[in-house]
Amino acid sequence: MQTTSSVGVTGAPGDENAGGPNHPVVGNTDLCAIASEAAGRTISPGLYNIDLAPTKAKGRKWTSYSIFTLWANDVHSLGNYAFAIGLFSLGLGGWQILVALGIGAILLFALLNFSGFMGEKTGVPFPVMSRISFGIRGAQIASLVRGAVAVAWFGIQTYLASVVLRVMLVAMAPGLKDLDSNSILGLSTLGWLSFVALWMVQLVIVSFGMEMIRKYEAFAGPIILVTMAAIAVWVFIEAGGAIQWSGIKGLEGTEMWLTIFAGGALWVSIYGTFVLNFCDFTRSSASKKSIVKGNFWGIPINMLVFGAIVVVMAGGQYKINGTVIESPSDIVESIPNTLLLVLACLALLILTIAVNLMANFVAPVYALTNLFPRHLNFRKAAWVSGTIGLIILPWNLYNNPIVIVYFLGGLGALLGPLFGVVMADYWLVRRGKVNVPELYTEDPKGAYFYKRGVNPKAIIAMLPAAGLAIAIAFIPALAAAAPFAWFIGAGVAALTYFAVADKKQVHQDVSGEPIAVASTH
Repeated sequence: MQTTSSVGVTGAPGDENAGGPNHPVVGNTDLCAIASEAAGRTISPGLYNIDLAPTKAKGRKWTSYSIFTLWANDVHSLGNYAFAIGLFSLGLGGWQILVALGIGAILLFALLNFSGFMGEKTGVPFPVMSRISFGIRGAQIASLVRGAVAVAWFGIQTYLASVVLRVMLVAMAPGLKDLDSNSILGLSTLGWLSFVALWMVQLVIVSFGMEMIRKYEAFAGPIILVTMAAIAVWVFIEAGGAIQWSGIKGLEGTEMWLTIFAGGALWVSIYGTFVLNFCDFTRSSASKKSIVKGNFWGIPINMLVFGAIVVVMAGGQYKINGTVIESPSDIVESIPNTLLLVLACLALLILTIAVNLMANFVAPVYALTNLFPRHLNFRKAAWVSGTIGLIILPWNLYNNPIVIVYFLGGLGALLGPLFGVVMADYWLVRRGKVNVPELYTEDPKGAYFYKRGVNPKAIIAMLPAAGLAIAIAFIPALAAAAPFAWFIGAGVAALTYFAVADKKQVHQDVSGEPIAVASTH
């Protein structure tokens, strides 16, 4: 039930005339005092600031098109193309790849809607959302695990984009090749210049907040779709209008269907990070309808287009020379016309930056802001996150399979159990009822204080499921189940949490509007 009046945080930073989301006019202590008066309870500066506060329902700017362009960029990422083309290498033919991607798309569509609705209702980012299940302090576990995975991949993706930039620069000015032959901490001079340039571009964009990211995604989405479709058409023409439609290994029966379902499950696992913190974006969505519509066009429909492009690229290139490409960049490098090569490289750079911003930058920024709300806002946290992504020398991580598989893979295996706990708590135990103001109070009697700020039942549910997911992912004897590790981890965590949770407890549904700020995110 609604127990507080929706008076709002008037005059607070984040209002449309208050100077923007990242430059508060008043300090965080004063902001909390305003919010405390509005909510009728003490709002803690250690849990609340301009970026962690819920967004007002009025004035939200993320439409269905905004959400669609998220997927228009992310689905067509180079990593996803490499994965989908890998299905061709495993022996799946054209229709089989489309079925595998279709299975993944249907599951993702449902999961993302459930996750997105949480953000639209409460207006809070993922680190605050996870306080519901894990407690006001225990939520640091969830947000830091998600942030750690993202910040490492931010650096790696920036490095991969810098490789494309180096190819483009050498094509435009062959004399620059001399700068690409030395090594300084693992990168050539040209490599360093390319990496730092792209690093700076992304930091500048993020410095202007989520609204600038929304605008960039809207700009990049159509460019990516047109470019990838054009590359597929070029390959189709070069292949004489024919593609390799059937699988190159002739998979049939049980083996074929296991590979198809494994491909669909892995497709969902790839989005395990995004499914977890989708509320970072939907907290600024205009309505549930906009989420469903944006997800519909961006997931099942867009993924069918993506699948068709993959089939044409991989199957066409196989017809041309009997080889299986690893990613679209292999095709781009073979373009004989310098102008077209440069344009294709530019499109890939625009794409990689778009993917990096939404998938690998937003999560660590919110995680750091949640960790130090008194000292960090969105802009400062962006620079801290970006700096970490630089000093870890991500090209060395990428070139070290042990780090990629065991460190990042191990952290990734934790995301399924985290998702299972959060979803079971929100939808099954609480039935969507959240006391939003109490997500920001350190009162021991608060709904989400639990025991010293940590919900032990969430930890009890997560740890065994996480151990199981990691074991499935890394123990060779369990390799057959590895593609389904995310689902197993999420399912076990959800069932365990539902079993141990107090289902008789009465949960209040209290709006966050009294302490909300303008939706400038």
